[in-house]
Amino acid sequence: MISWRPTMRARKLTCHQVGKVLQAYLDGEVPDATSRQVELHLRACRRCGMEAATYERMRSAFAERRPEMDDETVARLRQFVEWLTQDGPAQRV
Repeated sequence: MISWRPTMRARKLTCHQVGKVLQAYLDGEVPDATSRQVELHLRACRRCGMEAATYERMRSAFAERRPEMDDETVARLRQFVEWLTQDGPAQRV
């Protein structure tokens, strides 16, 4: 699981940039350089780190309840996450 403890390192990516690649990062689908930048950001930014930890817990819960999901369900979940990171509830705060 990803630790969200803050560090003294400077952020190289903005929260918005991390939000756009977070799911791909968690799935191991981003280049190594991007992965390192996202990891540094998650350690420095409590909000993004907590969001990543929440996704990890959701993934674990889904895996425990139903080991395999059909492609349509996975696609719908990805669309929902994209909606959350682009123009969902966080924008209304």
